[in-house]
Amino acid sequence: MGKLYVVGFGPGGYEHMTDKCIRVIREADVVTGYTTYVDMLKEYFPEKTYLATPMMQEIKRCRMAVEEAVKGQTVAMVSSGDSGIYGMAGIIYQVAEEMGAEIEIETVPGVTAASAAASVLGAPLMHDFAVISLSDLMTPLDLIMKRVDCAGQGDLIVCLYNPKSKKRTGYVEQAAKILMSYRKKETPVGIVRNAGRKDERAQITTLEHLKDAEIDMFSVVLIGNSQTYVSGNRMITPRGYEV
Repeated sequence: MGKLYVVGFGPGGYEHMTDKCIRVIREADVVTGYTTYVDMLKEYFPEKTYLATPMMQEIKRCRMAVEEAVKGQTVAMVSSGDSGIYGMAGIIYQVAEEMGAEIEIETVPGVTAASAAASVLGAPLMHDFAVISLSDLMTPLDLIMKRVDCAGQGDLIVCLYNPKSKKRTGYVEQAAKILMSYRKKETPVGIVRNAGRKDERAQITTLEHLKDAEIDMFSVVLIGNSQTYVSGNRMITPRGYEV
């Protein structure tokens, strides 16, 4: 019986990969993944056999990985961040079930973008938070904004994935307007681009000025709750300890 690992390799740098991630990739007969992710891994594992597909071919990629495992091979399907958080774990299980594949599947966790970005900013995620993707490719926009509204009502720290693209230019501003109905316009907001990668950049702004910030698909946006404050160049959300 073949085995299929669904591996989260973190932000992209070798230092953020877990020991298990490294071991699984090294021991795999085949490594499959999105073309961009495969290219990132080739720097660290140049000797591996890779099978890649471009964006929008996720199902094809999963079928390819399952087919290789059915042949009796050990396969590593890779995702940046954590494979179970907006990664490939869910669709792999669905595809394998649909194909009736008798293989073993194991999910290997990794450092997700939220925690990677938070570590750059300081300590913004020290209390309850929500991670919301602003991509409406799979989820209707009205439902996305409903989730933003609910997070605002609950005074949750909000971490926005996929905040802006060439086509989706106004969703961040729309989310900020919703949240400003529940929290102050001076609420700190941290933006980290390429968290954990070579060209990492970070900035701190406010909810009011978020619309003017430089943001793209490589950015993670962390919006503080009512208690979050800035000290120096760090965002800090108190947990409630008396200091």
